Amino acid sequence: MKNKLLKIIVIFLFICAILYIMFGVFEVHKIIIKQIYPQKYSEYVEKYAEEYDIDSLLVYAIIKAESNFQPEAVSKSDAIGLMQLMDTTAEDTANKLGIEYNKEDLKNPEINIMLGTKYFSTLYETYKNIPIALTAYNAGSRECI
Repeated sequence: MKNKLLKIIVIFLFICAILYIMFGVFEVHKIIIKQIYPQKYSEYVEKYAEEYDIDSLLVYAIIKAESNFQPEAVSKSDAIGLMQLMDTTAEDTANKLGIEYNKEDLKNPEINIMLGTKYFSTLYETYKNIPIALTAYNAGSRECI
């Protein structure tokens, strides 16, 4: 009985050591997290998140939820691109930034992320609350007033 218990303990410790090596040395958990929570388009996300004072992880989360990082995504309601912007919202945001706007530009990752991040930052400035700003981003700000 003692020998059997000792074998079980040794096997358990061996398995724990192997798992520790896999997750510690090879950082398997980081590989898994990168697959579940990608950070694609980081050059644009980081740039515009900093410029518009929004947490970059929040921008990645919006992109993941809205388009799953598909720049050509178009919703049933005709929201376009990575951050799923409506044409009128994108045009209004571009006008506020003083830049030229073309609806086809919404499939361009940099322009979509710039406009989407700026739009979210204006919602956050308005509502001073991330959950409400996210709701307004998704539903349209008029519905949240």
